[in-house]
Amino acid sequence: MTSSPNFQLPSQLSRWIIIGFSLLFLIRIGIIFELPFTDTTEARYAEIARKMVETNDWITPQFDYGVPFWGKPPLHTWISAAGMKFFGVNAFGARIGIFITALLILISLYLWARRIKGFDYALAGTFIVASGILFLLSAANVMTDLVMVAGTTLCMTSFWDCLHRKNQTKWSSYLFFIGLAIGMLAKGPVAVVLCALPIGLWVLLTNSWAATWKKIPWLSGILLTIAISFPWYYLAEEKTPGFLNYFLVGEHYQRFINSGWDGDLYGHGHAHPKGAIWLYAFATLIPWTPFILWPLIRVKRVIDGFRKEFRSADPKWSLYLLCWALSPLIFFTMAGNILMTYTLSGIPAFGFLALSLWQQYSPNSPSTHSPKGMIPFYKGSSIAAVIIALIALIAISFFPNLLGHRTQKYLIQKANSVQQETANTDSCVYYYPKRYYSAEFYSEGNATHLRTSEELSKLLSNNTRDILAIRKKDEGRLPSGFIHHFTLIETFQKGHQLYLENPLKP
Repeated sequence: MTSSPNFQLPSQLSRWIIIGFSLLFLIRIGIIFELPFTDTTEARYAEIARKMVETNDWITPQFDYGVPFWGKPPLHTWISAAGMKFFGVNAFGARIGIFITALLILISLYLWARRIKGFDYALAGTFIVASGILFLLSAANVMTDLVMVAGTTLCMTSFWDCLHRKNQTKWSSYLFFIGLAIGMLAKGPVAVVLCALPIGLWVLLTNSWAATWKKIPWLSGILLTIAISFPWYYLAEEKTPGFLNYFLVGEHYQRFINSGWDGDLYGHGHAHPKGAIWLYAFATLIPWTPFILWPLIRVKRVIDGFRKEFRSADPKWSLYLLCWALSPLIFFTMAGNILMTYTLSGIPAFGFLALSLWQQYSPNSPSTHSPKGMIPFYKGSSIAAVIIALIALIAISFFPNLLGHRTQKYLIQKANSVQQETANTDSCVYYYPKRYYSAEFYSEGNATHLRTSEELSKLLSNNTRDILAIRKKDEGRLPSGFIHHFTLIETFQKGHQLYLENPLKP
């Protein structure tokens, strides 16, 4: 395919997009350093990766020491753990691998779109993907979703190339199956579904069955996917029997069907009304939501444009993007437990679909211009994206108390200082009754969660000056007279209180 004949940006806007990319890159790097791990999701995954480094167990991620984490496959954990191996146990080490993954997704999208639609189209679409609020947040967060999107994106772009790229080699067609393996190791079978659904819809609507069967090495490719992903699944089940049942039945069936699923071993379900995923999609595309929706005010013209493309000999590019963008929303419409990040696999397609919508909105624009009326919307949205990111960095850097109630970083820093001042470096920081993963990460495993008053009472007889962290509202749950054995050191955000046990009596 050749470059799109009616999409060309003004040179001034192209330069601005390149500057915008540079600014977002620097801002996101700054956020990596400045943003502390917050409870619960990112701190939990970061702590699981830290335990992997500490225990040197690269097969089974650990929810707690000796307690396997069956909730997700380990690819994102391997990436974060490898970063901490190279750069130390800190936020940068845990996040840098995820950030590099995000950059690889963007680079691959740009190169793919440029080859098909030209430089301007690729540049404009990739910037929409990079600067949307969800992708920008996920671009360095220690979570599973972005790593899975690396796999689904590789699948979707490779499938298109397999059917349409003239110089496609047999070996490069195997990238599709490598993408499936990445998805299986990042999130599990749901990644395969999120690729199969849009591809299946597009093949059905365009009657591309013969080309799909002939141009993709299905048998050897599926064997390659199995060869890459199956060994870990086998080793995980061998090491901790019961993993496959929990992961395949619980995480991939009960979680989505039953909004009140109480089988979650590591937290609780995220119950939302069915169909809420569509509202999430609009939020995750901020600040580009108006830019994407505006062409739909002339919905008849847009639909007519899609029909014209569908009837033509064109390879149905816009329809492919539409199937890709909407598939996660369709799939999760009836899900009982969802998160906003479930929309992430469709965002790469939304970035380019927006441009296609504008082309249908203004089909008669001169070949030397972008679609009529698009530039003001694009400029406003792109500037808003950079401003939002910059405000976030400033807020995190200069007003740390804004997130103080979501992280235990500052409490642990104070506890470490107290340990040094009292020459009490062998003591632990005990949390009661709530667990905080950020405390475990920043203390490098030296923060212990106490669940019962019996465990708490043992602190008074262990011959160590212990440090206790408890929310003020939970002090009423302490045994009678217990707190009198401690001295209050400091009160933190949201009423977290840090106590030091009084000197031991001779």
